[in-house]
Amino acid sequence: MANEKTIEKKATVNTNSANGSNGHASKKERLPVMKTYKIFIGGKFPRTESGRYYQPKDAEGKPLANMCRSSRKDVRNSVIAARKAMGDWSNRSAFNRGQILYRIGEMLEGRSAQFVHELKLHGASQKQAEQEVANTIDRWLYYAGWCDKYQAVFSSVNPTNSSHFNFSVQEPTGVVSVMAPDASGLLGLVSMIAPVITGGNTCIVVASENKPLPAVTFTEVLATSDLPGGVVNLLTGYRKELLKPLVTHMDINAIVVADPTQEEKTMLGIEAAANMKRLVVPKVSDWSKEEGQSPYFILDTQEVKTTWHPIERGQGGGGGY
Repeated sequence: MANEKTIEKKATVNTNSANGSNGHASKKERLPVMKTYKIFIGGKFPRTESGRYYQPKDAEGKPLANMCRSSRKDVRNSVIAARKAMGDWSNRSAFNRGQILYRIGEMLEGRSAQFVHELKLHGASQKQAEQEVANTIDRWLYYAGWCDKYQAVFSSVNPTNSSHFNFSVQEPTGVVSVMAPDASGLLGLVSMIAPVITGGNTCIVVASENKPLPAVTFTEVLATSDLPGGVVNLLTGYRKELLKPLVTHMDINAIVVADPTQEEKTMLGIEAAANMKRLVVPKVSDWSKEEGQSPYFILDTQEVKTTWHPIERGQGGGGGY
């Protein structure tokens, strides 16, 4: 009996020593499983064709997630999807486009907490994140309201010196590439996408390189909305790797670039002139201010179509239509 008690006591001591002095299992620090965010092409979420990834950092310098490092091939795939969606989206009634954009605004409201969380991961305070999300939703609804109004404001019936009607109307440019601002992960992105698709264009967007998380979450909203696949396509990655493929692609009709450096401006001017691509550089210093929204931003990616129609004259010189 004495030997059995001694053995039992030693076993208890050894167990406590292994688990810690308090008798509980010691907690080992585990490595978190970082989310791998995909790109958004044609309404689907493929992985980058390149197989490369990068890790944006939080305010403390810790990696936040694995982000796709998109390639020239991803740009080409996005253009194909955008061109395929162009016919359907541009031919929809302005009222229907407004309905779809308004529904997206409703869904953004429902995902507010997630956007706030992601903006905080990128270094924003609680108050700053909440304000940016609120401004983003308001900005999106602002353009949803313009869908069926900008034609009435900016189109015209022109005077002529002959027996004709002369109408000028706005038409979408086509496929538009967008380089979102790097300093604004959500509001700047939305402020550049909204006027492009309000006017019936489709687009390929490169998200902020340093603050990409809310951009990918935004595409998750688009994927579950009424927006047809391919109207908005989003790539993540390095700005320096994607800017030139976007401006040199022959099936992209316009490029909108936020905050280009002087070197980028020079390159963009040369390459855009070579293939007759419209180049737009928004003059916005703060996307949260009133300067960050305007119906004139819709016109940046519109073409003016003028139509002449003869006035038929009735017999006897009377005017008839």
